[in-house]
Amino acid sequence: MTIIPAIDIEGGRCVRLVRGERGTETVYGEDPTEVALAWQDQGAELLHIVDLDGAFDGPGGNRSAILEILGAVQTPVQVGGGVRDIADFEWLMKAGATRVVFGTAAVESPSVVKKALTIAPHAVAIGVDVRKGKVSIRGWEEDSVLGPVELGKRWVEEGARRFIYTDILRDGVLTGPNVDGVRHFAKETGARVIASGGIGSLEDLLRLGPVRTDGVEAVIVGRALYDKVFTLADAIAAGTGSC
Repeated sequence: MTIIPAIDIEGGRCVRLVRGERGTETVYGEDPTEVALAWQDQGAELLHIVDLDGAFDGPGGNRSAILEILGAVQTPVQVGGGVRDIADFEWLMKAGATRVVFGTAAVESPSVVKKALTIAPHAVAIGVDVRKGKVSIRGWEEDSVLGPVELGKRWVEEGARRFIYTDILRDGVLTGPNVDGVRHFAKETGARVIASGGIGSLEDLLRLGPVRTDGVEAVIVGRALYDKVFTLADAIAAGTGSC
């Protein structure tokens, strides 16, 4: 299982939030590019960047930071946060993103995501951000009427190949992943899924190991790495079952 370090950018800085809530940020670095290069040096196979300001208020504020990261690293990068129209998608692809994550747009602007799938289906990921059984949107500040499996099946039918399943209430609190939730989503959709939210120990990563057979191919890790609960090397070892 691939271990993906998260780099959340707010106001040009690398931060982590608690359950995605504004005002809960802890700053882990003034220079997100330095952080990205550090994860690359430690063996990351993929980086996950979120433009938090974009997710809350729309894209723009952190584009220079994202562009700098994409120009500095050789490691593939997936980027999300405030990607609401096809121009955002095309800008990120031109800048060098390997994959672009659509969250709110997958609920509110399906024509945008469908267009992106016709341009580069391999480069599209659907962010399924779940709170109490419903998909949340707009920086996790609003809940939609859709359940995660309903949304996932809809996009599988449209040709989406990959999803990021985040349990919002576990994100940033180190309480362990929602193994049952991500397993159910992967089984019901038959898609390739990246788990996110709640990783707080190497044991949590080992608990996710068995769901690889259900289609869960990777896991995003944030606060546990920044708080040095374990190293990226140890996480990679746990992901391969060699820990």
